[in-house]
Amino acid sequence: MKKQLLCLLITILSTLSYSQISFEKGYFIDNSNKKINCLIKNNDWKNNPIQFDYKLSENSEEKNLTLKTVKEFGIFNTSKYIRKTVNLDRSIDITSELTNERNPIFNKEKLFLKVLIEGKANLYSYEDGNLKRYFYNKDNVVIEPLIYKRYKTSNNTIGTYYRFRQQLLVDLKCEDISSSYIEKVDYKASDLVNIFKKYNECNGTEYVNFEQNDKKVLFNLNIRPGLNISSFSTNNNLGSNSRNLDFKNKTGFRFGLEAEFIMPFNKNKWALIIEPTYQYFNAEKKNTYDDLISVDYKSIEIPIGIRHYLFLNDTSKLFINGSFALDFSFNSEIKYTEYNSLDLKSGSRYVVGIGYKYNNIYSAELRYLTGKDMLSNYRSWESYYNTVSIILGYKLF
Repeated sequence: MKKQLLCLLITILSTLSYSQISFEKGYFIDNSNKKINCLIKNNDWKNNPIQFDYKLSENSEEKNLTLKTVKEFGIFNTSKYIRKTVNLDRSIDITSELTNERNPIFNKEKLFLKVLIEGKANLYSYEDGNLKRYFYNKDNVVIEPLIYKRYKTSNNTIGTYYRFRQQLLVDLKCEDISSSYIEKVDYKASDLVNIFKKYNECNGTEYVNFEQNDKKVLFNLNIRPGLNISSFSTNNNLGSNSRNLDFKNKTGFRFGLEAEFIMPFNKNKWALIIEPTYQYFNAEKKNTYDDLISVDYKSIEIPIGIRHYLFLNDTSKLFINGSFALDFSFNSEIKYTEYNSLDLKSGSRYVVGIGYKYNNIYSAELRYLTGKDMLSNYRSWESYYNTVSIILGYKLF
């Protein structure tokens, strides 16, 4: 039954993952400088795109455009991308892989740059995996990279080349922008956006801030009580069949406190989740010799994983989970009348689930937790414990 439920969950998750399409009002400018209003599939890209899907109307055919055929595209009141050939440094910024080269290594690349600030002075960004680079120009001259690089020094320490601060000091001259202020600016979107806003305001220039709804990780804390329907079986390779028992489908209470971190990309569809959960399993059964065997299992289980939301409307959304659960049992054992007690060991397992959330406050979830062996510390014993959970949730804040 539980294997069938797992297969059903996986099928539903796979279907839902490809079912959601969101097109929003936007435009694109083709290579002949023709501006075309349309509907663009808003993926709220984390990495700068090289293509996008669009429709001319709600009922028209979905089509695709690429970097080769489009000079600019945007989603109204949300985002804007422009195609430019720029000097890009792809030097790795992972500490263990830094090189001794202090200067950036530039190559010309044609990219869709994301517009962050558009005015007298413009700020752009490019992201590709772990690579984050920022670019700028003023009075619509050639777009230049803001230069920042970490490297290994001759003493095998980490050095940082803050060339971008000097660039800002020279090109963004303003009474409100002092050298001491620039020295505090870090190579990150929020700091750079603030200084470009300050410069445009200082010059009395109208500007558009595409980052005005600054994307931040959102945090939710949810209480999640529920029921566990669990089964537990044991097998002894050396003893008689009297030691092999199957405690079928017992119901127990579980209580979790879930921390959810909504990621600031892809329209808040992705989240990281961690849910410390108290759970227990109690059962008794007599073997073929009429001896009473009891199981008393208690633990704190901590699933850590990812969640994907699929929006149905403004108040309702489905979600799917995938997690890896660590388990910490305490005072847990199997008691035999004719044998010594066996301690139940902590373990780990995988978790998948599907659920529904209403008004971003109330939720319900059906979850499957794969089997694990809690007698693995005994050579001749093995066990199998798995669970289906029905969970209700309420957002505290």
